[in-house]
Amino acid sequence: MIRHTWVWPTLIASALSACAVGPNYRRPDVATPAAYKEAPANATNNAASNTTSPPQEWWTVFNDPLLNDLEQQVEVSNQDLAAAEAAYREAATVIREQRSALFPSAGVSGDASRTRGASRSGSFTPSDGAVSNGTSNTYQVAASASWEIDLWGRIRRSVENARALADASAADLASAKLSLQGQLAIAYLQLREADAEQRLVDQTVVAFQRSLDIAQNRYKAGVAAKTDVLQARTQLANAQDQAVSLQLQRAQLEHAIASLVGKPAGDFTLTAKEDWQQVVPEIPFGVPSTLLQRRPDIAAAERRVAAANATIGIEEAAYFPSLTLTAARGFLAASTGNLFDSASATRSIGGSIAETLFDAGARRARVAGARAAYDQTVAQYRQSVLTAFQDVEDNLASSNYLSRQYEFRRVASEAADETEQLTLNQYKAGTVSYTDVVVAQTAALDARRSLAAVALNRQTTAVSLITTLGGGWPAESATQ
Repeated sequence: MIRHTWVWPTLIASALSACAVGPNYRRPDVATPAAYKEAPANATNNAASNTTSPPQEWWTVFNDPLLNDLEQQVEVSNQDLAAAEAAYREAATVIREQRSALFPSAGVSGDASRTRGASRSGSFTPSDGAVSNGTSNTYQVAASASWEIDLWGRIRRSVENARALADASAADLASAKLSLQGQLAIAYLQLREADAEQRLVDQTVVAFQRSLDIAQNRYKAGVAAKTDVLQARTQLANAQDQAVSLQLQRAQLEHAIASLVGKPAGDFTLTAKEDWQQVVPEIPFGVPSTLLQRRPDIAAAERRVAAANATIGIEEAAYFPSLTLTAARGFLAASTGNLFDSASATRSIGGSIAETLFDAGARRARVAGARAAYDQTVAQYRQSVLTAFQDVEDNLASSNYLSRQYEFRRVASEAADETEQLTLNQYKAGTVSYTDVVVAQTAALDARRSLAAVALNRQTTAVSLITTLGGGWPAESATQ
């Protein structure tokens, strides 16, 4: 009897030592600037010293406990994020599915059959399991195993592909989370700015009401024309209209925040905070080369390049023959009583090789398609890097210029406030017309609201800069 104990270890060693066909993955090269062009002039050493990313809970830099609480709710209750997390879990299961093909598969089977046929005299002797009328019974139990030897690395490339896609899905999840966190922070800051503008406009409405009262009293006294009253009334109505518009804007922002934290809009309320302070944090932006590890969307694009590279190997493996080993051991008998006797034992071991000799160029077309898909993902990866650098430069420029603009508008607002008061006093003294008062008051209100808008833009730009830098996603999360 020939012993086969050496066969399996030898084949396993051969399979494990075999090289996988197709190109081994290498991260595509991308152009990386040495420094950010739009970095603030007073941050000479920032790019060199602040190489760490913002804190993982980056929204805490705004020092707002309520914002901190809302951001935590996004991760727990947002349904878009729940969908992205489920997509990642789905992608992770594909790794296990593909890896299982590296190992043998085994199964058991059982069979029972009865055959009836005409018997010839003297040619059939009844025994257990057979009767004289030509009927015979057959019982069989068998265990079998088969194993496709991964000589050319097709299965290993499939695992590599699945793992890269799962990594990309994990990065997509991080990117979706960062995007939603950024949306919430911006909506919250816009709501608080709307509250601040509401207070400004409400104060202005009160001031305009006083101006209307003054115009009416002067008209009744015969020292002012009726047009003064009409102008004052028009100005008051316009300010009241602005107040209503701000109320609508705030309501819509509140509804958006409710959706982001996974709550029905009708069950969610954010009360106004009279003592809310606008905080514009300083953001460490580091050196440009760290952006490739900080941004989850870049990591996702790079992982899809790796997956496409593995697909090339999968398709190239089709040029080579496949080898499958099979083995079976079981029992075959004419009766259940003798089924597990040693005399009824059966065994087999074998193998099969399959190779396609002619396919009219189908394999060549699939390989060419895989290479084209790889080139596409490389281009998309490089473009995502370029877009990321553009985003950071845009936000650095905005942060720099908005800081200067805020100072100009602060000076303008203070001057407009003083002009408003002086003009109103002059009107009371009868030295200027009410048209001058209207012009001064309108300019003062516009200047106050413009100052508030710039303050908001500085905050939202800080949020955008944080998210374009990758938020608090740690660099070590990026798949190498």
